[in-house]
Amino acid sequence: MAPGNGESEAERVSALKASAWDGRVAAYRESPTHREGDDLDLVVAWCEAAPGVTALDVAAGGGHVARRLRELGCTVTTCDAAAGMEPDVVCAAESLPFDDDAVDVVVCRLAAHHFDDAGAAVREMARVSRRLVVIEDGLHVDERVEEAERLRDPTHVRSYTRDAWTRLLADARLEVLCEAALPKRHPMEHWLSCTGCVGEVARCVRDLLRHVTEPGGDVWVDSKLVVKAVKLRDG
Repeated sequence: MAPGNGESEAERVSALKASAWDGRVAAYRESPTHREGDDLDLVVAWCEAAPGVTALDVAAGGGHVARRLRELGCTVTTCDAAAGMEPDVVCAAESLPFDDDAVDVVVCRLAAHHFDDAGAAVREMARVSRRLVVIEDGLHVDERVEEAERLRDPTHVRSYTRDAWTRLLADARLEVLCEAALPKRHPMEHWLSCTGCVGEVARCVRDLLRHVTEPGGDVWVDSKLVVKAVKLRDG
């Protein structure tokens, strides 16, 4: 059946994905993985936060980056496709309703693997930024991990390798200034519960992640890539 009211299939799927997040608000606001960590500290530092700096937090989720930037004096606008996350602006990362060069820095943390078109999202971030773009996301490990991610959370689209990220940033005319890959430990029970993954599906996810799980099975580990890039100007 075709989507009604002129809605495309892509828009319908995007809306369904966004609505899935409305029931996860509390879990992600309280999640230690998202609320704290060396990776969050680095993202905030690389945004060059200071009084008078303007920032856009794309796919802001629980608002952890925005909170930290505001504490340092930044003026921050949040946006997210999920209205339940209560962002300042509800929108997809691939279509940001902001002017060119609207803010000093655009930041996106732990969200790009959910984007239907990561390349379009990065190009939009570059367009809206006057100078800096700071992005963090999980690095691609292998297809077993990708399958586990999708089973645990059907809104997961894909994680990318470092080389893929280099291409995405270059295509958006962003020059990498700094990058770091940081290990991230995920307590298995909490990670599964955030998306309501239980029963046989949870058992399949655990099995798929066995090769990246610490002895005892309580924690699995991946790496988060943090990149700070500057917007290139023509001429």
